[in-house]
Amino acid sequence: MSEQTISIGLTQEADYCFSVSFGEGVPNLLADEPPPLGTGRGPEPVQLLAAAVGNCLSSSLLFALRKYKQAPEPLACEVEAEVGRNVEGRLRVLGMRAVIRLGVPAASLQHLDRALAQFEAFCTVTQSVSQGFPVTVEVRDAQDLQLK
Repeated sequence: MSEQTISIGLTQEADYCFSVSFGEGVPNLLADEPPPLGTGRGPEPVQLLAAAVGNCLSSSLLFALRKYKQAPEPLACEVEAEVGRNVEGRLRVLGMRAVIRLGVPAASLQHLDRALAQFEAFCTVTQSVSQGFPVTVEVRDAQDLQLK
């Protein structure tokens, strides 16, 4: 049973360029395929997917830390998507790697171990897409210490 239905709309602007409508109060976004198919006027679908994974993971970690009244800001996240051919020779996302960077040293955060142990499980997007391909997640603090 669904708790919520998310609906967006896409309208073709030209060739492979689409205006993506998210609803009232949210600006439209142009999405486009890179050359030679499109003109690259906006992010391509794989970039949008990677952005969704990174945004969801970052938000989930922020929420987990704020539950303990911690302030890890500003967070940053980089996501790499590996695109390659499957056994049928079709392009697919084969995996993703996300690196989240905290804006403060780990030593300044209480209950960090608890937040790190649970935040991924609450990331709706990552948990969904990881059923189709592996997503690895790394967390580093402001001093570049790897925490996860």
